[in-house]
Amino acid sequence: MYIEIKDLFFRFKNSSEPVIDNFDLTVNKGEIISILGQSGSGKSTFLRLLAGLEKPCSGTIAINDQVLFDTTTYVEPEKRGIGMVFQDYALFPHMTVEKNITYGLDRLKPSERTQRCKEVLELVGLKELSHRYPYELSGGQQQRVALARALAPKPSVLLLDEPFSNLDADIRSKIREELKRIINKAGITCIFVTHDIEDSKALADRLVMINKTLKGFVQD
Repeated sequence: MYIEIKDLFFRFKNSSEPVIDNFDLTVNKGEIISILGQSGSGKSTFLRLLAGLEKPCSGTIAINDQVLFDTTTYVEPEKRGIGMVFQDYALFPHMTVEKNITYGLDRLKPSERTQRCKEVLELVGLKELSHRYPYELSGGQQQRVALARALAPKPSVLLLDEPFSNLDADIRSKIREELKRIINKAGITCIFVTHDIEDSKALADRLVMINKTLKGFVQD
């Protein structure tokens, strides 16, 4: 398995109730997984644990046979090779599309950064908008910029937090199709969380439903 998560347990410091309790999950390389659950069910927290933005209380997280977290190991977020698109996209408003995308590519030579930016802009269909600012883009275009920024460093895994929640209902269907095309073309392993079962059906290869009674996850 490409991603292996075993006995993952997490609760916030001031809480007696766990957010995630003994969660196991395996994901194949190139698979698109949806985690479906209502607000407050722990699905976004799970993404933050996988990305390294929160630290589990116990359990094991491994990607491609590299342990990212266990009783003796904690790999920092910037060293995990994971790309994440946040629910609000988190674009820098004072930067152009091009600068937003190349922001995390400082280890590359300038010519390599420019080339990689062109590649991901073409992938998401925004190559003509590289000099615009986020406020000049539609919600769907902003989402694609955030996706391009996450893909630019060539991560091993892509995480999406409620990827359609900020989009109008009348364009969600089109954006779902575009997003699936982009992810499949990139050939990247993807986990996304949502509260909308239609999002899961449209985009995912496999659905993982959160069962709050069991404080765990049921795979379907």
